[in-house]
Amino acid sequence: MNNRTRRFLFTVLFLLALAAVIGLILVKGPLAPVEVQTAPVRRGDLQPARFGVGTVEARRSYDIGPNRSGRLLALQVDHGDRVRKGQVLGRMDPVDLPQRLRSADKAVQKMEHMVEASRARMAEVKTRLAQAEDDARRYRELGRKKQVSQELVEAKLTEARSLADQYRAAAADLDAAEHDLERSRADRDAIQAQIDDLRLLSPADGLVVARRVEPGSVVVAGSPVLQIIDPATLWVRTRIDQKGEAALARGLDAEIVLRSAPERPLKGRVERIELVADSLTEERWVDVAFERIPDGLAIGSLANVTIHLPLQRDLLWIPSVALHRRDGREGVWMLDAGRARFHPVETGVRTLDGKVQVRAGLKEGDLVIGYTAHALEEGVKLKARSGD
Repeated sequence: MNNRTRRFLFTVLFLLALAAVIGLILVKGPLAPVEVQTAPVRRGDLQPARFGVGTVEARRSYDIGPNRSGRLLALQVDHGDRVRKGQVLGRMDPVDLPQRLRSADKAVQKMEHMVEASRARMAEVKTRLAQAEDDARRYRELGRKKQVSQELVEAKLTEARSLADQYRAAAADLDAAEHDLERSRADRDAIQAQIDDLRLLSPADGLVVARRVEPGSVVVAGSPVLQIIDPATLWVRTRIDQKGEAALARGLDAEIVLRSAPERPLKGRVERIELVADSLTEERWVDVAFERIPDGLAIGSLANVTIHLPLQRDLLWIPSVALHRRDGREGVWMLDAGRARFHPVETGVRTLDGKVQVRAGLKEGDLVIGYTAHALEEGVKLKARSGD
């Protein structure tokens, strides 16, 4: 084989290799069309729902603690005990209050005796005053008839006036004694109220779920010693995304799946939608009550909650994977002469199984791009295959 033939063969091989590389670039390389899946716009019924994660809490929960600082003397209940409304749960140390109460009782008894003595003195002066007034009237008549001297008449009148003054003084003493008695009784009642206030009473029927302080500890006023809940008011306090919260309403059916028992979903309903939202997480609190509270449910248990919104009939919808956001607008990618084109749409309700309502921008039967292995840009070549 001469040199000329050899060069010709090398040239042919080189051109074949170059054609193969160019073909590979066009078919599989960066210049190749992006392979995508398409999905049709369909019409049907949608069952929207909202999902959230929450914790089991009690709607009615009570923190029991003293109104005054002091030492905890005793507790009569423990964690897990059932209590009745008005039941004494514990007591604070009264220190010197019993002695002050006995002193106040003695002061009340003393004032009661003083009131009785004042009443007796007043009654005696009243009797003497009545007799003196009768004598003064009789002697005044006798004086007009000149049967007794004027000096004797004046003496009787003076005696009556003196007894009248004594009667007013006795009435004032009685009034003062009654006021002192009333004040002594109020002081005694105030001390008794302080002693009664040292009792820790249950405000309602319930269950003790926390015992935070033990007897002998010093407790600051207002600090909780016990926590009581009404076990019949357990619900799941759930965080729900604020987006689409307008569709939430009281009474909607819900499904509760406890993390501790994922194989047993429980029925529930929306009991309350709280007015205060979390601006940081953009979530809102929704309280979901159990249709039947399971036995042994622990406070603070985590639960997944699905709230079922009303069924929406005869709506256009697309798979949620086909929905994208570009330059602040929501839309879908579509095929236009083999190239990608972004098409804005207006969406509505969404379902948890990946369906999104299309309110405007598409019609039934239109093909949108669903799955794609690469991010799309306007005008990129596409190679479509059906996603059905």
